[in-house]
Amino acid sequence: MLLRQLEYLVALARERHFARAAAACYVSQPSLSAAIRKLEHELDVPIVRRGRRFEGLTPEGERVLAWAHRILAERDALRQELSAMRGGLTGTLRIGAIPTALTAASLLTTPFCERHPRARVSLDSLSSAEITHRLAEFELDVAMTYLDDDTLHHVRKIPLYEERYVLLTREPTGPTAAWAQVATLPLCLLSPRMRNRRIIDECFAADGAKAAPAVESDTVAGLYAHLAAGRWSSVISHAWLHMFGVPEGMRVVPLEGPAHGPRVGLVVADHEPQSVLAAALLEVARETRVRDALDDLLNTYLGK
Repeated sequence: MLLRQLEYLVALARERHFARAAAACYVSQPSLSAAIRKLEHELDVPIVRRGRRFEGLTPEGERVLAWAHRILAERDALRQELSAMRGGLTGTLRIGAIPTALTAASLLTTPFCERHPRARVSLDSLSSAEITHRLAEFELDVAMTYLDDDTLHHVRKIPLYEERYVLLTREPTGPTAAWAQVATLPLCLLSPRMRNRRIIDECFAADGAKAAPAVESDTVAGLYAHLAAGRWSSVISHAWLHMFGVPEGMRVVPLEGPAHGPRVGLVVADHEPQSVLAAALLEVARETRVRDALDDLLNTYLGK
């Protein structure tokens, strides 16, 4: 049994299509199919349910796939440990981040790359469900997500910061604004599919109000693109200020009442082997003090 065969199986399970899996592995489809058939012969079990197209894995195939993820993770961990012994970490640190936390990722990835110049970073914007799945399948080393997510199991959690919500507007207001007052403004908010939006809606409801935004976006970048047009106001997480700042002509206004959201942090799977690259990022996180950096930035915009 060769590691290459396991790589092909993982790619096939991910792509669910022989041709796409072969392209992802930079081999021909006949070569990939032959390698998996050879793996079936060596293990003496059927791995793939075959028809006119890929129809999934057999129960035995699902078990082989779980071992394939683990064996390939062991190989990667060995490479990382050896590279560290040779004088510096190499390899790619795979990070998944929910979209609303992605804006603060550079507070960690930049000092990580400065400390480990031979390592690389792959940063994907993922939903909470995707993060949970990819951590379990050894496809991520670490994730940035809400720590109170009930779908996260068998993980270690490292808090980074707590979301703080503020009003971003050009409209005349006092030194602070109530949620009910904000609900009357022409608003641009994230889509209700986003966890951040659902939390904000709860804050409006707590003040007896309901927001009716004229524009909704499923990305923070899309939201800011509309704010720059000059017509809309928005309730944002203070972490977004690190990446996008305050559009010209707008100002940051503190909110009265509930203005704190859930904790955001790093999550690593609690299984062996442990990623050496993930451990290196956690060390950076402990020293970087992300929470203080974001709070200091918010206070700068508030003139404190």
